[in-house]
Amino acid sequence: MAAHRTDGPTDEAIGASAAAIRSHYDAGNDFYALWLDPTLTYSAALWDEPDLSLEEAQLRKLDFHVAAAGAAEARRVLDVGCGWGSLLERLTRVHGVERAVGLTLSEAQAAWVTARANPRVEVRLESWVDHAPAEPYDAIVTIGALEHFARPEDDRKRKVESYRRFFEHCRALLVPGGRLSLQTIAFGIGRYVPGTPVSRIFPESHLPRLDEIAAAADGVFEIERLRNDRSDYERTLTCWLERLRARRADAVRIAGEERTAAYEEYLAFARWGFEQGVFVLLRITMRALPLRRR
Repeated sequence: MAAHRTDGPTDEAIGASAAAIRSHYDAGNDFYALWLDPTLTYSAALWDEPDLSLEEAQLRKLDFHVAAAGAAEARRVLDVGCGWGSLLERLTRVHGVERAVGLTLSEAQAAWVTARANPRVEVRLESWVDHAPAEPYDAIVTIGALEHFARPEDDRKRKVESYRRFFEHCRALLVPGGRLSLQTIAFGIGRYVPGTPVSRIFPESHLPRLDEIAAAADGVFEIERLRNDRSDYERTLTCWLERLRARRADAVRIAGEERTAAYEEYLAFARWGFEQGVFVLLRITMRALPLRRR
């Protein structure tokens, strides 16, 4: 297994800059390992049974996306925004995928995935904008990446254009009729407000709305299934916050008092947002549509 880096230009006009996204992970892998589950999955779990542990619920989420994308036993699968590689590992070690490719902008995450030395996994330090594989993919999964594809100053038209460009690129990367399984936080009854704990943690990111995603996908992907699992994110955030508080002394030693306090505030605020419906958690299954003939 090898890590690859794109040295060419990245179109940072599409959403948050690479530098802003990388800065989020400056706290280091050890900091996140304190309060995430052992798989280091940094997105909402799937609590489809009441007594699951956080790790079990995260694995349920990964398996959900594998099934939704039709990725089991596939030859090639792409994970856009692969994080620390939990889905890549699950695809290749459990679901029989021959080759799983992950994209990340974080050097720390890429190094973590590389250190696992999984011969069926390839991690690339590059944006989806720059990704041009030699062969198509049988399935694509993206979890928690769409949240960073628009900026706070973008109006609805600009946001839809950015999301549509992403969907068109994914369709071009897929075999005909291939599926994309998408998970993203979106605005429910809320709107972007500068200076909140979430916007301070993610300063250049702007959440989508469901109607913006639907408009961007129109004619590119067919939306086959849609779930709003905001209570799953509320419960996930509760687990993360409890784990961070239980290991607070270690967190301060690793990342400092200021960053630790900022994350406590961010996790608590986000939990409140999901509880109130300010934010929702969308899980969307999409099937690629053929190009329209003119």
